[in-house]
Amino acid sequence: MDNQTAKKYFFLAGLSDIPALQFPLFLLFLLIYLLTLIWNLLIVVLIVTDSHLHVPMYFFLGNLASLDLCCSSVTVPRMLFDLYTKRRKITISACMTQVFCFIFFATSEVLLLTSMSYDRYTAICQPLHYIQIMNWKVCVQLASNVWCVGLINSLVHTFYALKVSYCGTNIIDSFFCDLPQLLQISCSDIYINILLIFTLNGLLGVLSLTLTFLPYVYIFKTVLKMQIKGNRSKVFYTCTTHLTVVFVFYCSGTFNYFHPSSRHFPGAKVVSVFYTVIVPLLNPLIYSLRNQDIRTALQDILGLSPAA
Repeated sequence: MDNQTAKKYFFLAGLSDIPALQFPLFLLFLLIYLLTLIWNLLIVVLIVTDSHLHVPMYFFLGNLASLDLCCSSVTVPRMLFDLYTKRRKITISACMTQVFCFIFFATSEVLLLTSMSYDRYTAICQPLHYIQIMNWKVCVQLASNVWCVGLINSLVHTFYALKVSYCGTNIIDSFFCDLPQLLQISCSDIYINILLIFTLNGLLGVLSLTLTFLPYVYIFKTVLKMQIKGNRSKVFYTCTTHLTVVFVFYCSGTFNYFHPSSRHFPGAKVVSVFYTVIVPLLNPLIYSLRNQDIRTALQDILGLSPAA
């Protein structure tokens, strides 16, 4: 292909060009990555091994933890390597692989959050029919559709990114191969690529955002009718924290993918850190580790339960 003959490798701009910041940033993001790995792996292990957690809600939480593990591992190890070695050189094949994997896992996570909001809506607003509606067949179908749509979206974007020629500068203004920054260094027509971003990602984003927030409207209405104030405040707090993480994920991703002048914004890399590094760290804290069932399962594994 033309782009492969013109360029064999790229250079990543990285998070910072200040030498004194390289090692502190390396230690900071190494700590964040280790915590992300430990927390998400712990959740997956608990959900798989504890039979009490073999219910739809934790099935989706296990999928979310797996996606966070994958999404973080696509970007952070490369960032850490570049911060430590200061090389920042990446081959075209490695770059395209990173583009494919990140879009795959990020798209799947967006759709999974939508499925999780529907699950919570059914549990709170239709508790008597929850078992019939959210049976295992439905859960597996929802999860399968999430991963399949993510795969198709990623394949389409990666295929058309490979058709683009990169014969100008070979410096990608990011700490990983993110599609918008990769397209910025193209020297050929990227109209199709931009159109795909706005149509596919835009459509998926708007539909997912709507279908994620709409169930919470009905959840809040149901909660307001609760007689016990303690239960009401607890559900309100839980839903608010869930929506906060979703809001951060959507806003940071939307800014990078749909803001045409994001390359001129000095904080664009910081924004990218939110949806690649911070959200995978926050999700297990917000969705799982604060959950009483998860904490009980963890205590049982560690032998810290009251019965022990």
